[in-house]
Amino acid sequence: MKHFFWLLILLPTFARAQAEHKPTPYDSAHFSWRKPVPRNRLRELQPDRPGITESPFTVDAGHAQVEMDLLRLRNSGTGDEQRERELHVAYTMLKLGLSRRTDLQLEVPLYAIAKQRTTEASDWEERHAGFGDLTLRVKHNFIGDDQQGKFAMAVIGYARLPSGGAVGEGAPEYGVVLPVDIELSDKANLEAQLETDLNYDRDQDQRYLRFVPSTALEYDFTEKLGLVTEAVAMWNTEQRRWQASANIAPIFKLTPNLQLDLGTHLALSRLSDHEYFVGFTFRR
Repeated sequence: MKHFFWLLILLPTFARAQAEHKPTPYDSAHFSWRKPVPRNRLRELQPDRPGITESPFTVDAGHAQVEMDLLRLRNSGTGDEQRERELHVAYTMLKLGLSRRTDLQLEVPLYAIAKQRTTEASDWEERHAGFGDLTLRVKHNFIGDDQQGKFAMAVIGYARLPSGGAVGEGAPEYGVVLPVDIELSDKANLEAQLETDLNYDRDQDQRYLRFVPSTALEYDFTEKLGLVTEAVAMWNTEQRRWQASANIAPIFKLTPNLQLDLGTHLALSRLSDHEYFVGFTFRR
């Protein structure tokens, strides 16, 4: 873990030296949400999905992007004292490019079903369904947003609002995400991220800190087919034990502005959740 933090601290220093590149056509224009980037000059589509590790690249200024889980099923780890199951339908992320380096994001969980039971019970004892918690996020790229270099880095801040009632978390939650991207070749990118959250436990009526380091390798087999493999760890001040999962997700790049994905998060420890999902990204 110590080496991971040092990697995140030192990489931007080396990258800044490389970031003194010559101006590109993308840099030369002062685009904004009121003056959109021309469609023939849009950069490669770089969504935050499908893994935990997010992209440091923002949405092109003046353009909108939708990233959606059509379906996501999450089962809590077998080591938990209380079993939980969540089904999310049309969990939507709406994005708007505000400027060359900044975009505004709104998470809209349109419908979710949450179930709970003790490990001894055979049937679900609690069931809640409805609209989830809205989340407002802002992403700002510091390095490499023009996709001309081999390194990019951004910061994402978010606030989650308790709009979901019994389906949601029950109190505001906050977090900061630091994603980086390193281009290994024309077909391979290595991504890493450190996420820190201030979350709320409704059952215990207390707040706790959560740390989520992750790393992902994305490889393009063809122009239309890619694969993301990812390793994710999580530690929080409530359980004080590490959880780990390995994620895998094929990506189908149907057009420059539309891609589909599906995949699974495989639990590597008894406390880790196990997930299945299918979704898409569309840019307009």
